[in-house]
Amino acid sequence: MEQRPVPGRTGEAAPRSAPGEPSADVRRRIPRTDTLLRDPRLAAAVERLGAHPVKAAVRQAQERARAGAIPPEQVPQTALDLLPGTASGLRPVINATGVLLHTNLGRAALSAAARQAVREAAGPTDVELDLTTGVRARRGRSALAALRARVPAAGAAHVVNNGAAALVLAATALAAGKEIVVSRGEMVEIGDGFRLPDLLVSTGARLREVGTTNRTAPADYAAVIGPDTGFVLKVHPSNFRITGFTRSAEVAELTGLGVPVVVDIGSGLLAPHPALPQEPDAGTQLRAGAALVTASGDKLLGGPQCGLLLGRADLVRALARHPLARALRVDKLTLAALEATLTGPPTPTALALTAGPAALRARADRLATALAADGIDVRAVESAATVGGGGAPGVTLPSAALSLPEPYAAALRTGLVPVVGRLEAGRCLLDLRAVPPEDDDRLAEAVRSARATAEGRA
Repeated sequence: MEQRPVPGRTGEAAPRSAPGEPSADVRRRIPRTDTLLRDPRLAAAVERLGAHPVKAAVRQAQERARAGAIPPEQVPQTALDLLPGTASGLRPVINATGVLLHTNLGRAALSAAARQAVREAAGPTDVELDLTTGVRARRGRSALAALRARVPAAGAAHVVNNGAAALVLAATALAAGKEIVVSRGEMVEIGDGFRLPDLLVSTGARLREVGTTNRTAPADYAAVIGPDTGFVLKVHPSNFRITGFTRSAEVAELTGLGVPVVVDIGSGLLAPHPALPQEPDAGTQLRAGAALVTASGDKLLGGPQCGLLLGRADLVRALARHPLARALRVDKLTLAALEATLTGPPTPTALALTAGPAALRARADRLATALAADGIDVRAVESAATVGGGGAPGVTLPSAALSLPEPYAAALRTGLVPVVGRLEAGRCLLDLRAVPPEDDDRLAEAVRSARATAEGRA
């Protein structure tokens, strides 16, 4: 009778691995999960990120080793490389699209001063406490004072959670049950399909449209003003421009109608900017007679997402005390970032807006030369950037970019450091205007890391 080998006895045949799989000996050398979690580097990651994401990275690294993609000795480092930068699902990216305020990328990048202010405000703060008297104080008083200082023409200021909320609060407090008079040419659609008429009607106000799409005169407004008028609304056309046979009423032409003039400038420019001579700003509109100006904080101001309300002290106070204001108020982190944006050094948005074309081209040439030396198909080219975020429609800013084969676009987006560029004429362009110079080396390394993936897709 034939005797079969008993596992563990001398002469037993070693377990065989499937073709392409590592040997059983190699699989036995893959570190156990509990052993890996005792690694000081991974233990520190547990303290920083929590156990769940660290264990998930460990399992992925172990699976790669079991599949033969990495040797067992590389499992700890691979697990570390797979860890997210933070406990949040949001991933930092390099904005090389050439759109300074890209809505899908969170619009304005905060300055170093604003980021530091957010970190300091993350714990307990005196956001509503007067430390001298020990009694309750006005929320965000220092941020509001900084906003007033930047716009001296405003009698008062208030901040809500975004630009649309600023307009909704104004419409609710000043025109619920009344009419808002607005030009047909300013009945715009904002991001993600939201339409201004729908937004305003949701507050209980009625819209009274005047003029035509391309021409609206002061007399058109005057003809409909009456006891039911809450206010006249002027709206920045955001991301489009009408040219040709056009006419629109200026704020100064509407201030004698006996009702407040509310101006939604949208992009958050507080004062005139030489690079954007046609872009409306808060100070100019208030000096022209606007009773109230609304704007966004995360666009040309270069700050956090918030809505700014600036204007007559009596109107702003009424808005700030309206019950809806409580639902729209901003948190302490936003207040901290806004104040630091207003009082601190130039923001990344301001620096990108004023970057010189020659300096941008020099950066592109340097990066292209270094990457070409590594055998990458890259060249420096001229480019055209835009403001984005509904600001300065039709305005282009001369820029410079790295031009790479098209497959680099997807490879860079999905890399360890995601880079978002744009496709143009069958090439992937990495526009440098919105990329801070200090990120040039990170950008170059991301291109090098994406090479194998991009060439594999070519």
